[in-house]
Amino acid sequence: MDNKIKLGFAPTRRNIFSADAAIKFANLTRNKMNELNIDFVDITDINSDGLLYDDDGMKKIAHKFKNANIDGLFLANENFGTEYECARLAKQFDVPVLLWGPKDEAPAPDGSRLRDTQCGLFAIGKVLRRFQVPFTYLVNVGLEDPEFEKGIKDFIRVCNVVKTFKNTRILQVGPRPFDFWSTMINEGELLERFNISLSPIPLPELTQEIHRLQADNDPKISTTINKLKEIAEIEVSNKDLEMIAVLKVALTNKMNEYGCNSGAIQCWTALQDEIGILPYATESLLQDEGTPVTCETDIHGVISELLVEAATMGMEKAIFADVNCRHPEEKNGELLQHLGVFPFSTAKNKPVLPKSHFVFDYPGSVAFEAKTGNYTLCRFDGDNGNYSLLLGNAQTCVGPYEQGTYLWLKFANLNRFETKLVYGPYIHHIAAVRADVVPILYEACKYLKISPDFYDPIEEEVQAYLRGDITSIIK
Repeated sequence: MDNKIKLGFAPTRRNIFSADAAIKFANLTRNKMNELNIDFVDITDINSDGLLYDDDGMKKIAHKFKNANIDGLFLANENFGTEYECARLAKQFDVPVLLWGPKDEAPAPDGSRLRDTQCGLFAIGKVLRRFQVPFTYLVNVGLEDPEFEKGIKDFIRVCNVVKTFKNTRILQVGPRPFDFWSTMINEGELLERFNISLSPIPLPELTQEIHRLQADNDPKISTTINKLKEIAEIEVSNKDLEMIAVLKVALTNKMNEYGCNSGAIQCWTALQDEIGILPYATESLLQDEGTPVTCETDIHGVISELLVEAATMGMEKAIFADVNCRHPEEKNGELLQHLGVFPFSTAKNKPVLPKSHFVFDYPGSVAFEAKTGNYTLCRFDGDNGNYSLLLGNAQTCVGPYEQGTYLWLKFANLNRFETKLVYGPYIHHIAAVRADVVPILYEACKYLKISPDFYDPIEEEVQAYLRGDITSIIK
């Protein structure tokens, strides 16, 4: 498990129940998290119990967690718990909150009970609601039950989605192309509501960086050329291959300069006129490095990519595709394609850098069919002040050859998917990963303050997965 997500661990108890039992189970929980390689900030230095149960301890815990810059809060109810201290602590953080307690033992022979953990979970949940603190509930299971490991690892993925979303800064290279009114966005609203900021630069600033790199004969250019020769069949000229590499280095430099984790570029037609290539092979390289750059200045599109990729903890790279046309034979089949943009690592076979593409007679596109499998599709979008996240799954199917990067997907009901895109607020661009992360994105929505929106009626199955009743929503 990736340790870049740090949890604040706050086990809690209530005085009327056994403190010794609560301490025992808090330590067992610590041991389990260490076994699972979970990165967490502990509170054993706060008091002799290492537990949350009073105001003095809560204040010290909050101070420690703030200094540690935690990404998520784990409230472990080790006996009945002190619900108001849990809520007071959680209220001070704008991070996902996980609520769980270990399953109670059977009553003792004399009929007494040590912990009443489950009963306390009901109380904590109610008070968190009173404090208007969104939280994730991991059902009342034992530490060795598989639901615990699955639940805490899924929660870390949720934290990663939320952290990525709230810390996104996007390099915007040029305005949107005039013809693409569909990619219009509200920059101020993204900042005010979600802390997502843009770093706009004009195309000449990028081309100036390109010329500087060429004049300096920057060694990163030859490194990038060698990388391209290693991962792809090269059909373009040496001059065009060099420009693909120079553009990649220039975009990387500009993202670093402006502190951006992603970008969006006015990919046509001014750019081709200036540098003579399409930017898509460059974007494919950047996608593989975890710094996605979308075309047509699609800001909401690159946010979609960041979210769906974060849900996999970066283990799967996101593709960015146009939803183009129906399958000629499969009733529920649909083409997802682009002139490039798919990460090279998502190719079924060795990618090709062709001389041109039928849409634009320029070099710089990429050609391959993406890997087969089950995909999660995701589109963050909004208009008129309302934002939502389109979610669902689809399975690859066999389809005709297509120029560029592409895959054919079979949906449970293509009409439902198509209708969602037409009615909006979505457009024809979508992000996808070869993994089942719909439940992770769904759970993250409550912390992002956006509405989850399914194109298939799967919400009940998603909730069953999050409860631990099923292990996958893909049938």
